[in-house]
Amino acid sequence: MITIKAFRGIRPLPEYAARVASRPYDVMNRQEAKQEAAGNPLSFLHVIRPEIDLPDSIDEHDPRVYQKAKENFQSLLAQGIFKQESADCFYVYELTMHNRSQTGLVACSSVDDYFADKIKKHEHTRPVKEQDRIDHMLITGIHAEPVFLTFRDVDAVTYILFQIKDQSPDYDFISSDNIKHRFWVMRDPSAISQLTQIFKTHVPATYIADGHHRAASSAKVGRLLAEQNPHHSGKEEYNFFLTVLFPASQLHIMDYNRLVADLNGLTEAEFLQKVAEKFQVHQRNDSFRPSGMHEFGMYLGGKWYKLLPHPGTFAEDDPIGSLDVSILQDNLLRPILGITDPRTDKRIDFSGGIRGLQELERRVNQGEMQVAFALYPVSMEQLLRIADMGQVMPPKSTWFEPKLRSGLIIHPF
Repeated sequence: MITIKAFRGIRPLPEYAARVASRPYDVMNRQEAKQEAAGNPLSFLHVIRPEIDLPDSIDEHDPRVYQKAKENFQSLLAQGIFKQESADCFYVYELTMHNRSQTGLVACSSVDDYFADKIKKHEHTRPVKEQDRIDHMLITGIHAEPVFLTFRDVDAVTYILFQIKDQSPDYDFISSDNIKHRFWVMRDPSAISQLTQIFKTHVPATYIADGHHRAASSAKVGRLLAEQNPHHSGKEEYNFFLTVLFPASQLHIMDYNRLVADLNGLTEAEFLQKVAEKFQVHQRNDSFRPSGMHEFGMYLGGKWYKLLPHPGTFAEDDPIGSLDVSILQDNLLRPILGITDPRTDKRIDFSGGIRGLQELERRVNQGEMQVAFALYPVSMEQLLRIADMGQVMPPKSTWFEPKLRSGLIIHPF
């Protein structure tokens, strides 16, 4: 069963919360982060993307970047922008997008649970991205951003979370992307104890929805510090990392679409002919967004096409092979376009569904990419089932919205 822990969080004073809160470090590049933080010295991007405060000539993994993160965070503390709780707390975080809300519990999760695979993964991680967050954590001494976890619904948890929402929130603001954020501090020792016990007895596993690299890095930092501490007891804060846990029924996965820079030496006509060997190809008079599993939209040469895989193209009973991302990869991206490893091939790029089909059209029309594919979203049940089997999904399979804002709560260790 799952161990969660209350903690003495560091968080901004209510009057600063909206200015501090930022998008996560990994959803924008350096220039986008610099532009977003421009004119706002309180933006948490100065802590999670501190390279924006250094010359562009300095690599984002340079040791000076992590020192700048520590310096910027210490400055925010010294200015009184942040405060630390006087006692251990849980927190409740609600996000509302397009009139749809999700409410999660902010708590520390166990490094031991991560290594015991009680915190289940569905993606591989990249060593360079892990090392980036490891260096950031070791220099700053904080878990700056939460890992987005989910779990199969437990009514007792949902009941307690919704009870606290009867109180006035500590934070209540709408971010620049029109997401409403509300945040409560749970100080009641009885409620904290009750939630801790419910997870220990009724939640056999949690699942990483978003933040695989943050989770892996946090766990490895915890293990490293344990090995370095001759008096390690298992109760130190580094044995736990910052998470927000949402009941699975409340979450929404969006499509995660693909774009490829060229046709692997083929003309458009040759490419379409090869695609037709594996898919039914139907030209459309308008844009096409898949309305169900095993439908694909393709944008090529200013035209949209609907693709349907031929019978026998994939095995229906294969939980990985029957995913739409796998069908596209195995029958088109790899054999026709030569994309053997989408994790590393620079010819392929990805676009979260929040950007819409118009983003696919724009990038193809401008000549940056030559063909784009719109996919139907993976379901929560598919994700949970694959994680339960100990398997991983193909890269870039899931895009969760809304994204958690960074800077609203920090876990020092």
